[in-house]
Amino acid sequence: MDRVKQRELLHLLEEDSRMSAEQIGKMLGETTEAVEAAIAALEADKVIVKYPALVNWERVEDHPYVNAMIDVKVTPKRDVGFDEVAERICRFPEVKAVYLMSGASYDLSIVLEGKTMREVANFVSQKLATLDSVVSTATHFILKRYKHDGIELEDRDEDRRMVVTP
Repeated sequence: MDRVKQRELLHLLEEDSRMSAEQIGKMLGETTEAVEAAIAALEADKVIVKYPALVNWERVEDHPYVNAMIDVKVTPKRDVGFDEVAERICRFPEVKAVYLMSGASYDLSIVLEGKTMREVANFVSQKLATLDSVVSTATHFILKRYKHDGIELEDRDEDRRMVVTP
């Protein structure tokens, strides 16, 4: 499969990872076997890493988790820069994502999931802030998600407000 079709394949799987190889083959003009082989190769090369489901947890009763974004100011180390501290932060199971940022007053942005606000606070004060390279942190709790991974999570009800014009 050529690179152009391979990119199209990746976009299709990114949009709907439950799509069958047969469906993808029809869309790309390829055989089912060619699609299956391409997917297997992309998985082996770790281009395709996971097939996740996007769950709108706000619609699940008694969802026990709190999500936070934490900005972290870090002192980079000689020869390893930010990588060493980022790799240490990645090892914590409550950390869902770590990003190196540019153009901000902080260096790393962390997405964290905890059972309570207290658990998140304890993570910051007892685990994160105690790392040698960490200079400061700023924690932002996520109150509501409107859109995630390109998917709008809110049902749009018709706006029933009366239009007022001067």
